[in-house]
Amino acid sequence: MDEYGAPPRGGWARFVVELHANDLDASLDFWRGVLGFTTAYARPSEGFHYLEHAAGMQVMVCRRNGRFETGPMQAPLGQGAMMQLYFDNLAPVLEALTARSWPVHTALRDIWRRTGDVESGQREIFVQDPDGYLLMLAQNIGTRPLSV
Repeated sequence: MDEYGAPPRGGWARFVVELHANDLDASLDFWRGVLGFTTAYARPSEGFHYLEHAAGMQVMVCRRNGRFETGPMQAPLGQGAMMQLYFDNLAPVLEALTARSWPVHTALRDIWRRTGDVESGQREIFVQDPDGYLLMLAQNIGTRPLSV
């Protein structure tokens, strides 16, 4: 592996989002420093980083350059979309958010939703990344019989 990195260790995900960042350094600090992603590979001259997480998640972060912009890019970016990121253990992420006094969109909660003939539970919190992309950070907490 050279200074540019290598393909993701877990192989290529079949669906990956590319986020366009106004401030690439701030975005990378959040995705790597708070959420625990690492750079699999980068193209520094393009301001592009392909990030991966040990839990199997992948995301691309690129400095805004006008490509792929299909309309006005107004803050917060990503309006109308929400990304769900599932962690094996949400505690380190919560600690990193707290340490940085990161603003919370929707407070931490445990919630149960019907998924077929059972209820599936998750601990979740909603935050926005530095460009305003809405993220649900979650951890599965199990299943239970349907509530009456």
